[in-house]
Amino acid sequence: MTHLLTLIFCVVAFAFLVVSVERHQGTLFGRMLNAGQTRGFRIAGWCVLVLALRFIVDDEGWALGLVSYSGCTSLAAGMVFGALIVYERYKSPRSDEGGRA
Repeated sequence: MTHLLTLIFCVVAFAFLVVSVERHQGTLFGRMLNAGQTRGFRIAGWCVLVLALRFIVDDEGWALGLVSYSGCTSLAAGMVFGALIVYERYKSPRSDEGGRA
């Protein structure tokens, strides 16, 4: 159960970090967020990552906790990156469908 919660924390944290990048803001929202919102998402993402680290280390100790945390962050980053790629592909109009009659 601890691993699942840590993974959820990490996915949320990386989602916040993705939203704090200007390139992805344009993709997700169609506009850039203001500097305060961007900074808020960045701070929230890092705080949730630290919270996830504390959660797993409290449960498993430093030795195994850091290894588990590393695995959870890698999996979460891959999940968020994959979701972003899928979102971009389905959102963008296909160039080959528009010109056919």
